Amino acid sequence: MEVTSFVGRTTELAELRALLDQARMVTLVGPGGVGKTRLALRGAAEVAAAGTVTFVELSGVKSSELLPHAVSEALGLPEQSDRPQIDGVVDYLADREMTLVLDTCEHLLDACALFADLLLPHAPGLTILATSRQALDVPGEHVLAVPPLPLPVAGSGGDGGPGAPDGETGGGALELFVARARAAMPGFALDETTRAQALALCRRLDGIPLAIELATVRLRALPLGQLVTQLSDTFALLEGGRMTTLPRHQTLRTTIGWSHELCTPQERMLWARLSVFAGTFDLAAVQSVCTDEQLPAESVLQHLIGLVDKSVVLRAGENSARYRLLDTIREFGAETLAAQGGREQARRRHVTHYRERLRECEEGGFTSRQTALYRAMLDDADNLRVALQYASQCGELVSLTGDMWLFWLCGGRPAEATRWMDRALSLEPGRTAERARTLAWYATFAVYQGDHASASRAADEALEIAEELGDEGLLARALLGRGAALAYAGEDEEGREVLEESRRRMIAVGDSNGLALVTTRICITAAFAGRPQDCLEAFDKTVELLGEDTEECFLMGFVYMSRGMAHLTRGEIAEAGQALRRAVALKDSLDEILGIANTLAMLGWVAVSEGRHRRAAWLLGASDTLAALVGKRRLLGNPRMIAMHGKFSDEARGELGEERYGQLHRQGGALPRSQATAFAVRDLDTLPEKGAAVAAQRGSGPGALTRREREVAELVAQGLSNREVAERLVISKRTADAHVEHILAKLGFSSRSEIAALLGADAAVVRTGDQAR
Repeated sequence: MEVTSFVGRTTELAELRALLDQARMVTLVGPGGVGKTRLALRGAAEVAAAGTVTFVELSGVKSSELLPHAVSEALGLPEQSDRPQIDGVVDYLADREMTLVLDTCEHLLDACALFADLLLPHAPGLTILATSRQALDVPGEHVLAVPPLPLPVAGSGGDGGPGAPDGETGGGALELFVARARAAMPGFALDETTRAQALALCRRLDGIPLAIELATVRLRALPLGQLVTQLSDTFALLEGGRMTTLPRHQTLRTTIGWSHELCTPQERMLWARLSVFAGTFDLAAVQSVCTDEQLPAESVLQHLIGLVDKSVVLRAGENSARYRLLDTIREFGAETLAAQGGREQARRRHVTHYRERLRECEEGGFTSRQTALYRAMLDDADNLRVALQYASQCGELVSLTGDMWLFWLCGGRPAEATRWMDRALSLEPGRTAERARTLAWYATFAVYQGDHASASRAADEALEIAEELGDEGLLARALLGRGAALAYAGEDEEGREVLEESRRRMIAVGDSNGLALVTTRICITAAFAGRPQDCLEAFDKTVELLGEDTEECFLMGFVYMSRGMAHLTRGEIAEAGQALRRAVALKDSLDEILGIANTLAMLGWVAVSEGRHRRAAWLLGASDTLAALVGKRRLLGNPRMIAMHGKFSDEARGELGEERYGQLHRQGGALPRSQATAFAVRDLDTLPEKGAAVAAQRGSGPGALTRREREVAELVAQGLSNREVAERLVISKRTADAHVEHILAKLGFSSRSEIAALLGADAAVVRTGDQAR
């Protein structure tokens, strides 16, 4: 959402709209700070009526192999378990009308070019709008150069002559200066003197929007005349270097350098060290990563406030306690840090900080705090991933991957987990406890992908290392991985024995997380093997371990799924349905797509057993669509479960007839996830009304909203006016108005009642789930 007014660019917007009407690949090209991103966002918003617009911010993506994952996250797609992530993106976009905005491509130029070249032929409804400092050179690409904002034409009245009234600037650069000057210093107005001074400043800055914005902030501290004089002096001082760089790059660099000169020595040091962060960060991270004897922790807040005041550091949102750097600002800081010689130390502190944060989260990983901890880790996702890169450079990757389990587990990212763990294990071959811990978790994530052979190999190596070290805790974790790999692959008897041995050792070493995991797996394997009584006993043990009133979602989702299978095996159909509906609600609360897909399938089996074949076809269609987003392996690769899925699907097809079954299956597959889970949990026999579903097809469900937007949406759904929302959240009414408008745009809605309808369906999942406890 734009938080400042959009100024000028009438010509470029018209050209962009024309290009988007005729071309499927458009790249906005220009130097850093020229306003490519703002233009792309505005242009995309104006063509949004033609379909969904998805914005993918790439500055935090440091490796080309992560590009498909960044796009997947923006689209709301899960990790692919058994195929390249790009395949899931291609399949998802194949039949959708969408504009995909890829912002800041220059550091991933080849990867973005290959990505676009692959997507466009397979997704005829897709348009790609990219921003970059150079063209991608993709076949069919149309390039629109984004120049600096124009300066007033001499004699137009905007050149300092007395003929132009206040506000009629005659050029986009001066117009931007006036708008930002009024924001920085309310009451600012152009007269004959200030117009000439402002024009001199805009000309000195070559009309580059970022440079103008950086300069106008200084009006809080300096009169305009003095600002122009000091800027001119600074240019004279700094302009001599980097003569091979384009003049506009020199100007922007000099402007940032000038802001740097206006900072105190401590602020400059902090600016440089902040460059190791990716995405957004909080004060605790700054105090941990950026401090030493030269920059004490107790002084950091004061210097951070100084950088915010100077617009070097930006607040991530109006009410957020998180911060970020613009790319050009971060690049300048990174160069400064490299020159100072403190980059490696700062990166090591970055790794240490996020490892400690992950270990703090580990303690609450399987408690009622789980969802809140996971959502907090999502805020740090960019920094967790860049920490993995830093760790790979300083020999600490195998240790860090062993600490990332909660982020990867709750988010349903087993493919990302095994990819990083493969790298860690190849880079650091030593027979250490850290390696054994990563191998044990590798086995878990391989099992969730149905790759039982890889899981067994990892567990066996972890077991060998644990025995060499005489570490009983690691031994218990290695046995957990080996037992799950055997049992899920269908070797029930041997798998059960190994899991029971793991459970005994978990109790002996007091590993509460491990005990909860192994008891859950015993429950699952009993259900999969057709041993319902053993499954129900393990269910009771898991609930006892986690607590009767727990709000833990990941393990409880699995054990309720297992309980449903046990009841289904015993022919207790109503009980099976109740348990599986609870499992869907729990899996949905963590956005765990594969778990949702598997549980919807099992509810389809329940519906077949009840003779509700239309409901079964809808549920199986929704399940198949979600499973396809993740990959081909489902139901944890268990042979018995896969056979059951085929049996129940065939029965529903036989009762309905091939044509009718196919029609209903496609209807279920077309449901947005929030609609599919609401349909499942509310035990409906007719599909939801069209209103929210149609809107969700154009835009996204509640999952696309930020936490603040979700808060606002929920209050709107309760019938509160914008003013009442503002009072409840202690924000201005104008901010509440902007939030509501943005929510409507994101969801593709035109009225507040549609928000209430969508959240009503979404809330039903939670309400019904609570009743099932």
